[in-house]
Amino acid sequence: MKFLNFDQQLAGEKRITELHQLDELRLQAYNSSEIYKERIKRYHDNKIVKRNFEAGQQVLLFNSRLKLFPGKLKSKWSGPFIIKCVNPSGAIELENTTSKRHWIVNGQRIKPYLGGDIQRLIATIQLCDP
Repeated sequence: MKFLNFDQQLAGEKRITELHQLDELRLQAYNSSEIYKERIKRYHDNKIVKRNFEAGQQVLLFNSRLKLFPGKLKSKWSGPFIIKCVNPSGAIELENTTSKRHWIVNGQRIKPYLGGDIQRLIATIQLCDP
C-alpha cells in the first residue's frame, strides 16, 4: 500500500517551489526570445543596403505594381529617371526625362543607372475594317 503524505505544510512548500520553478522557466523563455529577436533584427538590418544618391544622378525605378504581363522575361525596372531632390528621411523626388513629370518615391525602390541604351519593344497593330 502506498504511503500518502497528508502533511499540509510539506505539500504547501512543495507547491510553492513548483510555482517558482515554472516562473523561472517563463522568465528564461522570455529572455531567450528577446535575444532571438535582437539577433534577427541585426541580421535583417545588415541586409539593408545603404545607398547615397545625389541630385542630377540617373537612376532606375523598381516597379512592383505592374502586373499586366506576368512572365519571367518582363523587366521590373523602369527608367532612367533623374533625381531632382534628396530628402534626409530617405524619400527621393524623381523627374521623368521625357514628360518632365516628377514624383516622390522611397529610396529603397531605386538603384543607380550605369548607362547604356535601353531597348524598348514597341508593337503597333493596325486595325482595319474587313
